Amino acid sequence: MNKKPIVVLLAAALSPMASAVLAAEDTVDIPRLVVTSDPLGNRTSDELIQPVTVIAGDELNQKRASTIGETLDGLPGVHNADFGQGVGRPVVRGLQGSRVKVLEDGLSTSDISGEGADHAIGMDAGRADQIEVFRGPATLLYGSGAAGGVINVRSNRFNPEFGDAPRVDGQMSYGINGHDRQGRLGLELPLGDNFVLRTDYGVRRTSDFDIDGYQQKDQQVGRKDKLQNSEVENDVFSITGLYKGDWGFAGLGYSTWETQYGIPEVFLGQGEEEQERIRAKNDRFDFRSEINDPLPGFSTARLKMAYTSYRQQEIGSEFDNGAFVESEVETRFNNNETEMRLELVHNPIGDWEGVVGLQFNDRDFEAEGEGHGHGDVDEHGGGFYIRGNDTRTVGLFVLEELPTHFGRFEVAARVDHVRSSTDDLDEARDIDLPSGEELQQSAVLGSNSFTPFSLSAGTLVEVDPAHHFRMSVTRSQRAPSAEQLYAFGSHAAAGTVEIGDPNLGKETYTNFEVGFDRHLGAFRYELTTFYNYVDDFIYLAAQNDGTGQAIEIEGDTLVVNEQQNAKLYGAEFGAITDLIDGPIPLSMRLSADHVRGKLSNGENIPRMSPTRLGIGFDTSYADWDFSLDYRRVFKQTKTAVTESNTDGYNLVSFDANWSPASLKGAEIFIQGRNLLNEDGRRHTSFFKDESPILGRTIYTGIRFDFGG
Repeated sequence: MNKKPIVVLLAAALSPMASAVLAAEDTVDIPRLVVTSDPLGNRTSDELIQPVTVIAGDELNQKRASTIGETLDGLPGVHNADFGQGVGRPVVRGLQGSRVKVLEDGLSTSDISGEGADHAIGMDAGRADQIEVFRGPATLLYGSGAAGGVINVRSNRFNPEFGDAPRVDGQMSYGINGHDRQGRLGLELPLGDNFVLRTDYGVRRTSDFDIDGYQQKDQQVGRKDKLQNSEVENDVFSITGLYKGDWGFAGLGYSTWETQYGIPEVFLGQGEEEQERIRAKNDRFDFRSEINDPLPGFSTARLKMAYTSYRQQEIGSEFDNGAFVESEVETRFNNNETEMRLELVHNPIGDWEGVVGLQFNDRDFEAEGEGHGHGDVDEHGGGFYIRGNDTRTVGLFVLEELPTHFGRFEVAARVDHVRSSTDDLDEARDIDLPSGEELQQSAVLGSNSFTPFSLSAGTLVEVDPAHHFRMSVTRSQRAPSAEQLYAFGSHAAAGTVEIGDPNLGKETYTNFEVGFDRHLGAFRYELTTFYNYVDDFIYLAAQNDGTGQAIEIEGDTLVVNEQQNAKLYGAEFGAITDLIDGPIPLSMRLSADHVRGKLSNGENIPRMSPTRLGIGFDTSYADWDFSLDYRRVFKQTKTAVTESNTDGYNLVSFDANWSPASLKGAEIFIQGRNLLNEDGRRHTSFFKDESPILGRTIYTGIRFDFGG
């Protein structure tokens, strides 16, 4: 393990400047942000044993981007895995995809982002009122898909607090890079003291984005400084009604999310070429309710329900010497998902406080069309790399917490039953390898059942009024996802030929975690270290042709879902120091993270997050607020077999906001991203060699919030 990043962190924390600040006894007013996804309720992140980062208000406005992955990129332990500007998925402690659960108001987004790295998360990041990031295994409360972490995006739709007057809020902005035009408008309409109607609409339109240099790694000819086929279109809408009383509240809402985006591909305008574009739509119905004193012995009942109908098309366009020939829908996806979650918070039993819960999920996935498969195609979607499947999950969980003279002690347990079954095909699938050998998948795969069981124990020690010490151990299990079990064929948009294994077993995570924080005073920080040992870790392994190069089939890389023991370990650090107090205050932020992932055979886990160090400054003067940030992303050379290295790069950004009283609830902002115009490659991305980060980007716009 490279200990240099951790040494740098500790040196920063123990520097003379930090010591001087620690000596100050100034009281700093810190906003209290309640973690809404905490089942016990009404607790802040510094009161929880598991490390949680909450961003809201001005901080969220500064970080907000078009995708959840991009919004959270830079938080300690969280990276972005993009696939062009239409896709940005969070990576937590080196884990991504189906191992990181993204929630919308406490329930799954119910999209198909786990079935392909090129698939977007089906939700609107602009609607977020608060984002809560749980780092590390959160399977005990949110199911086996939360082995890496949980992202809960909370909107204001089901907030029972509202004023007696209408409220209008929104934002309009323009980005020079890509002519990025975005707008959002929200309306809150109280109808008496007990009922409120909320609605919002958002839109985004872009052209192709600018980059620095060539698009493809090692590209020597073609167009420079443009990310081809990267334009994005988004439209979102929601309407929600909520009623509250002394008994609690209940809300019912409908939302729709629609997107179109291109998969960035080098386009030379020579010979026969193809570009891929994705069109997706998500229609969702949500119900949320919280009832006070629902049953004898219980103080609170929370019921969350959602039904989501998700539709997606992958569209291929053919060109001949730069001239358009035709477009066709190659694959259609349908994903219908129903989810229900019930939480019952019981009255104290002795000194114990806790919650018991039930969670149910039924998911019906289909893929239809010609697809990109190398084998036979039939009416059951035999051309797509994942055949139709249905997955049903039922989970029971309990969490108990005991206040102690030194802090708190917590134990939790969860058991799930997961049953996955597939559609039968008319005949077996087959793939011809360059060697002349043949891979084959049976026409009938039947079903798979798993019973993941998870346990955790942890403690929070109040060292003194300003300091906490955290320690926890979690043993959690995760069932294989549908794409890991049943994949077989070419996923053209991802540039891979993916092979699943119906005989895969459960993953078992044993995670040890130690943290220390200072949450009061002019100098505040949090340091967390973790070690996560995984039995039977599932990963996509590129296949070696015997010469150190990956096997390719018609230009796509052959990758196989394999299983092997693994370990992931690392550290995360975040701090803020109030340097100057006065008319022109100045504060400094520090951040860093490091994660290492290795398989039991000594090889590296693919697409591991690189080490990062960051420093930022915040100040204000009169009606202006200013922020300046620098982040160093280090090179990643700890790569898997056949995986390419990525170079390090520097990111500089700034934010400026002007909010005079004359604007009466509005503010004008300007933001700059990648000011050095760096040609960086995100190592976490499946598409890093074909799509670099965006070049220099300047946004300007207005935010407003009137009434309420």
